[in-house]
Amino acid sequence: MLNSLKKDLQGLANPEQAEILQSFFKTKKGEYGEGDVFIGVKVPDTREIAKKYSGMNLIKIQELLNSKIHEERLCGLLILVDKYPKDKDNVFNFYLKNSKGINNWDLVDLTAHKIVGDFLFDKNKNILYELSRSDNLWERRIAIISTFDFIKKGEFEDSLAIAELLLKDEQDLIHKAVGWMLREIGKRDIEVLRGFLREHYKVMPRTMLRYSIEKMDEAERKGWLKR
Repeated sequence: MLNSLKKDLQGLANPEQAEILQSFFKTKKGEYGEGDVFIGVKVPDTREIAKKYSGMNLIKIQELLNSKIHEERLCGLLILVDKYPKDKDNVFNFYLKNSKGINNWDLVDLTAHKIVGDFLFDKNKNILYELSRSDNLWERRIAIISTFDFIKKGEFEDSLAIAELLLKDEQDLIHKAVGWMLREIGKRDIEVLRGFLREHYKVMPRTMLRYSIEKMDEAERKGWLKR
């Protein structure tokens, strides 16, 4: 089954698309995606292949997550998302144990809230605070993006607390992720977002601030940027 999946992905490989993706996901030496290898398969096509192999067991998925090829890791993660409702505990634990392979922003953004966020919604969330303090960029991104599930369900407390912990993060990818989650809170309760901004706008990285206020009207947006 594993070899068949890889063959299906290779059959959709596009060298020109791969070159674009290598640049877009910053895979050069010293960049955040250093060493990541793309073969140029589009996400909708990867989703279709994941559906085809949704019965794959965790041992085989482990091999996909250990792959140097980005699309193979993505396919493994999408299979996990599909398996999650039927085996929540095992998939959640497996996901976190394999965070090393969840090492680019799209891999996190397409899966973390659907597995980690959903699982922890009604449970102790200490693991998210531990991840938010990790030296690993992607684990910190998992921490904040996982809270998207909570935001969708109308609970903002942990999103705001983790956002506060990440205010001084040095990575632009974390600034963007936190700003995105704050924006999502604002779409549901603008006063909660304004309250967070009033308390923290002086120390927020510019990118984080810009992302968080993106949906405000122009006058208010300019007002926050001028402060």
